[in-house]
Amino acid sequence: MTAAEILLAAVTLQRAGELVLARRNTQRLLARGAFEIAPGHYPLIVAVHLAWLLSLWLLGRDHALNSVALLFYIGLQGFRGWVMWTLGSRWTTRIIVLPGEPLVSSGPYRFLSHPNYVVVGAEIILLPLVLKLPLVAAVFTILNALVLTIRIRAENSALAASRGIIVRDAHV
Repeated sequence: MTAAEILLAAVTLQRAGELVLARRNTQRLLARGAFEIAPGHYPLIVAVHLAWLLSLWLLGRDHALNSVALLFYIGLQGFRGWVMWTLGSRWTTRIIVLPGEPLVSSGPYRFLSHPNYVVVGAEIILLPLVLKLPLVAAVFTILNALVLTIRIRAENSALAASRGIIVRDAHV
């Protein structure tokens, strides 16, 4: 196995594990009376992320690694962990609202409204750069920005609604 294949296998396993955790957290939240907001955009997010990972496997598995970009990517994983740890059982890949629960305002949420999206956006740029695939980084950064525009609008509407603020165009 090449170093790139080892890295891609680790990232693939990480993502698979996160999907299992997200599904478990989602089911537990729904069992507690939570509900999902704007599920229609979710397949777009899955498609972009799956295509990103597949393109890295297809185009980068034999590439030498850019060690500087790799160090940034590894450091970014600490930030990812901080976000997930802060949200705990509320971390999921979907927009889930649990009525009566206060918004999370600790950890990275003290500084950013959507720290997980910063992490994901940086990963989508950095991992292709680790594999010396700048065109893949550019294409998927644009695609991710498009789906995040939809997602963040829906999530902001859900957050506003949970605070009693009426927001239009929340049906994504």
